[in-house]
Amino acid sequence: MPITALYAGLLTPLFIYLAIRVIRERRSARVPVGHGDNAQLFRKMRVHANFAEYVPLALLLMGLAESVKSDASLLHVAGIILIAGRIVHAIGLSRQPESIPMRVFGMYATFAVLALGALMCLFYAISTIVGA
Repeated sequence: MPITALYAGLLTPLFIYLAIRVIRERRSARVPVGHGDNAQLFRKMRVHANFAEYVPLALLLMGLAESVKSDASLLHVAGIILIAGRIVHAIGLSRQPESIPMRVFGMYATFAVLALGALMCLFYAISTIVGA
C-alpha cells in the first residue's frame, strides 16, 4: 500500500509536532497529568487529540481502499485533502481566539476523506458481493 504509506509518512511529523507542543506546555505549566485548568494546555491537548481521533480511521479507510485496488488518483486526492485539512484545523484550533472558518474547513476536509474512503470500500464490497 504505497499510497497510504506515503500519506501516513507525511502526516506523522505533524502528529509528533502536535505531541511535542503538548509536552512543552505541560513542562512550562508544571502539569504532569490532565490539563490542570490551564486553558492553553487544554487547547493544545485537544488539537493533538483531535488529530489522533480522526487520522487513524482515515488512513485505515484509505489503506483498505488501496488494498482492493481503488483508483490511485482518488487515493492521492484523499491524502492531499487529509493533510491540508489536518494542518488547517490544527492552525485554526490553536489560535486564540480560534479561527472558526479554519477549524470548520479542516473538519469538512477530514469528513470528506472519511466519506470518500468509506465509499471506495463500500463500492468494492458491494460489487464483490453482488458479483459473487
